[in-house]
Amino acid sequence: MRTLIKGGTVLSTTGASRADVLVEGETIAAVAAPGLFGTADEVIDATGKYVMPGGIDAHTHMEMPFGGTFSHDTFETGTIAAAWGGTTTIIDFAVQPKGSTLQPTLDKWHEKAGGNCAVDYGFHMILSDVNDTTLKEMQTCIDAGVSSFKMFMAYPGVFYSTDGEILRAMQQATETGATIMMHAENGIAIDQLVAQALAEGKGDPVQHGLTRPPELEGEATSRAIRLAQVTGAPLYIVHLSASQALAAVAEARNTGQNVFAETCPQYLYLSIEDLAKPGFEGAKYVASPPLREKWHQGDLWRGLRTNDLSVVSTDHCPFCFKDQKELGRGDFSKIPNGMPGVEHRMDLLHQGVVAGEISLGRWVEACSTTPARMFGLYPRKGVIAPGSDADIVVYDPAAKQTLSAETHHMNVDYSAYEGFEITGKVETVLSRGRVIVSPSGFSGSAGHGKFLSRDLCQYLN
Repeated sequence: MRTLIKGGTVLSTTGASRADVLVEGETIAAVAAPGLFGTADEVIDATGKYVMPGGIDAHTHMEMPFGGTFSHDTFETGTIAAAWGGTTTIIDFAVQPKGSTLQPTLDKWHEKAGGNCAVDYGFHMILSDVNDTTLKEMQTCIDAGVSSFKMFMAYPGVFYSTDGEILRAMQQATETGATIMMHAENGIAIDQLVAQALAEGKGDPVQHGLTRPPELEGEATSRAIRLAQVTGAPLYIVHLSASQALAAVAEARNTGQNVFAETCPQYLYLSIEDLAKPGFEGAKYVASPPLREKWHQGDLWRGLRTNDLSVVSTDHCPFCFKDQKELGRGDFSKIPNGMPGVEHRMDLLHQGVVAGEISLGRWVEACSTTPARMFGLYPRKGVIAPGSDADIVVYDPAAKQTLSAETHHMNVDYSAYEGFEITGKVETVLSRGRVIVSPSGFSGSAGHGKFLSRDLCQYLN
C-alpha cells in the first residue's frame, strides 16, 4: 500500500518546509520536494495544511483505580479519543498496589490494553512498594520494554514513598539507566492541611487547591532533585504546575543535571478560579497537583520556550461528574483526582503558536519529538523521516472549532474546556500508515495499536 501526502507543509523541530511524504506499508518511505513522486494507491491532498508527526502523550491513565472507582476511559475509548486529537501513541501507567510486585502488575496492564488500543501504546511502571524484590524487578521491566518508573511524594498510605525509598530506587535507576518519574508534592504536610480544612467544615472543591499550595510542590521538587543529584539518577518531574517547582527544575538544568519536566494543558489554560466555581462545579477541575493562580501560566509558557519544560502531556484521568466526582460532595478529599484531556492536547498547545507563545518547532517538540526521545521511541516515533513509523497528522491551522462535551469522543460527561473557541483542527491521522481519522470520520479499530517496547531515555549526559 502506497500513500502519498502531497502539497502540505511538513513540520519538524527545526521549522517548516513544503514537501510531499510517501508512505509504503507502515513506514515513511521518502520525504521530498513537491511533485517528485509518481502514483500511489491513495493520495491525500494536504494543500494549505501542516503535515506533522503523530502526537505522543507520555502521561495517561486509562482504567486507573482511584478512591474506589476507575477512570472512565477504557484503553479502547481513550485511544480512539486520542486518535481524533492527533495523538498516535500513548504511554500509560501500570499501577503497582502496595504489597504486590512489578511483574504481575505489568502482566495485568498488558491484559487490559492488549487487543483494545486504536493507537500504539507503551507503559511506565508506578513503583509504590520499594523493597529488595521490586528493586530487582526494575531490570526485568526494562528488559520488557518498560524503562521508566513513577514514584510519589504525595498520597501517604496509597502510593507515597519515603525519601529513603526514593533514594534506593534512584540508586537502582542509576545502575540500570532507568528514568525516575516523580509526582512531587509534600504529601505529609498536605494531609495535615486537608485534615485541618475538613475539621473547620470547609469541604468545597476549591479547598483541594488551597490545601495543596504551590510552595509544597516547589519544596518536593527541590527535594527530589537533590536526591537525584546524590544518586546520579535521571529525574523527570510529571505534571509540573507551579512556578516554584519550575524554578527548581531550571536551576538544576542550568548545572547540567539530568532533570526534565512536563506540564499539562490544564495548567496553561485553567486556574484555581475554575476550582472555585459555584456549587459543586469546581469538582470537575480537581486534579493533583491542583490548578494554580493564573500568574503561574506565564512562567509555564516561558518554561516551554526555554525547554525547562520539555514535554506537554495530559495526565488524562477522566472521572464523570455524575456518580464519580459526586463521591466527594461535601468532602473535597473524596473527589476522584483527575481530568480529561487526551483528545485536545495538540489543539490546545497549537493555541500557543497562534498567540505567539511558542514556535511551530516547539509545538512539534513538546507534543511529539521530545517525548519520543525522552522515553526511548525515537526515531521510530516523533519525526517525519524515511524509515520512521508512518504516524502522521494532517492539521488545518485555519479551521475553527469549539470544544464541548457534546462533540468530544472521550468517555466522560463533561469537558474541562467547555466553550473554548480555538483555531486549528486535526483533519487526517495515519497510524503506522493506516488512515484512522479523516474528514469522513473514524476508520480505525480497537486492536490496531501495538505495544511499544521502549529503550532508555535518549537525553542522558
